[in-house]
Amino acid sequence: MATQAFNNPALEQGFTETWLKAFQAFQNLDLGGMAPPTGTADATPLRFANEKLMKIQQDYVREASELWNQTLQDNPQLADRRFKGDAWGKNPMAAFTAAVYLLNARTMMSMAEAAEGDAKTRNRVRFAVEQWLAASAPSNFLAFNAEAQQKAIATQGESLAKGVKNMLQDMRQGHVSMTDESLFEVGRNVATTEGAVVFENELFQLIEYKPLTAKVHERPFLLVPPCINKFYILDLQPENSLIRYAVSQGMRTFVVSWRNPDQTLAQKTWDDYIEDAAIQAIHTVQDITGAKQINALGFCVGGTILTTALAVLAARGEKPVSAVTLLTTLVDFTDTGILDVFIDEAMVKFREMQMGKGGMLKGQDLATTFSFLR
Repeated sequence: MATQAFNNPALEQGFTETWLKAFQAFQNLDLGGMAPPTGTADATPLRFANEKLMKIQQDYVREASELWNQTLQDNPQLADRRFKGDAWGKNPMAAFTAAVYLLNARTMMSMAEAAEGDAKTRNRVRFAVEQWLAASAPSNFLAFNAEAQQKAIATQGESLAKGVKNMLQDMRQGHVSMTDESLFEVGRNVATTEGAVVFENELFQLIEYKPLTAKVHERPFLLVPPCINKFYILDLQPENSLIRYAVSQGMRTFVVSWRNPDQTLAQKTWDDYIEDAAIQAIHTVQDITGAKQINALGFCVGGTILTTALAVLAARGEKPVSAVTLLTTLVDFTDTGILDVFIDEAMVKFREMQMGKGGMLKGQDLATTFSFLR
């Protein structure tokens, strides 16, 4: 029925074969080492309900037919932001390539959603498909990217040379650059809000920022950033600095600056970071300001550390914090979101064995994970 919209049997056969290849790819889906090896007790093979597969196939052939008929009359309309540039719409081959990619992407995501099995396996399938689709977009390849081709011509190849230079630089440093790091310098155009260290121990330094107002609020403000970031993650530039904004609003502002751990801290535990860092920081702010209660903000795992510390203090009968703000903070670890695709018993055992040798997790390992997420 849906296939009758094709006037060209060869095209119908071509799209049908494409569908079959996509299904075969799913049956042999490689989850990039995220899933247990096939044949182990934990392995869960992918399954699909026949009626769902049939509907996906019918939808695919129908949409392929509609796309072909539309292309015979005019260039396809591309709503995806990656293909919104004029160069895509003006180039019939580029427009058709992008439209076919979007059709295939929708179909593969439908297959990912239709996969049966336990929730963890389905999440991994969805994540693996999303990554593959993002990497295989025509916009990522010069041969198909109409905008890149147009720019290469306009710049007489300079854009290509710059791209190759950036690629080689990323290969040398071992990660994908998100910005030109040479443009930023701490104290010059990053972390320019004036402050001083008022306390330190082996785990952290406590920074107090110089007031920018004649008077300050009675209740001080403590910020706890994540351990993997510098303290100035909240003070990047004046126009987007949360720290500068807080100080400019009359808040007496303190920030925890985590020490980059070395082997001397290898045996420190979560309890140590709660007691000797978060709780110590809260009490120090109270001592310096004389305030019975403070306000606090936790960011990412800094928020997890902060909430854990407040729970410990509450169990001791202490309520030193009046108001708490949490940014991207996980406190319920029964559902870790997208990070769950990287975590299973095998991975946990590997990390425990790796860290058991020296008690340290290298920053490069964390950087690789976050680069993969990007």
